Amino acid sequence: MPACRIPGPVGTTDFCIDIADGTMALAASPVAQPVGAAPVKSIPLDDDTRALAAVAYGEGSTGNVFEEMAAIANVLVRQQKARGYATISSFIKADKTFAFAAHDGNQRYNKLMKASEKDIAADPGMDAAVRGARNALSQSPTDYSNGAYFWDGADIKSNYAKHVKVRAGIKFGDASHNIYGISEKEVPGEEWWRDANGNKTKLRGKWTHKYDSTAAWGGTIFWKYNGDFIKATHNKEYN
Repeated sequence: MPACRIPGPVGTTDFCIDIADGTMALAASPVAQPVGAAPVKSIPLDDDTRALAAVAYGEGSTGNVFEEMAAIANVLVRQQKARGYATISSFIKADKTFAFAAHDGNQRYNKLMKASEKDIAADPGMDAAVRGARNALSQSPTDYSNGAYFWDGADIKSNYAKHVKVRAGIKFGDASHNIYGISEKEVPGEEWWRDANGNKTKLRGKWTHKYDSTAAWGGTIFWKYNGDFIKATHNKEYN
């Protein structure tokens, strides 16, 4: 079944493509409660958790893959902390680049934001998004993004030639991350120390590409900057 990419951090694309086997993981089922056990009290859904879950749900593919939405939530919290926002809600409200779904009329985002807690719990996709958000906001989260600061959906294939990451250079950390069957691309660069007049004096470093993949779930590929690029330019990991 094709997975359709919902608007992501680099734009909107109405594009569907078959996902490679092994990447469309299903959300884990809740553990069965022992017969006769006391009912488990539901945790109230606070504003930060709802906002984070809604963006992860809106940005994720329609397959409702738990790991995909959880990884998006991981990236958002990592970006929030790196950029110095006090809460995830304030980050989502202020930064349209990484919370695109919260600002473009995304139907899935709006659905979760308006849903009652009862309706969220009864919907497997929204419930998975909330669980992913709670994981990302916890004191000891599981990082499904594997250290990523960025992500992309199907637009990286449909807009391959003009895509900002492709034009900067991409390399897959594992072949399984290449869920859209695109080509890696080297875009070499170098940085120099310069004198007061701007003349090159000493080579600081070189890189072959700017982005390394870290994971892929559902319809989303996750990325971080190549270490050689960071070392040569002293660029911030999150910027």
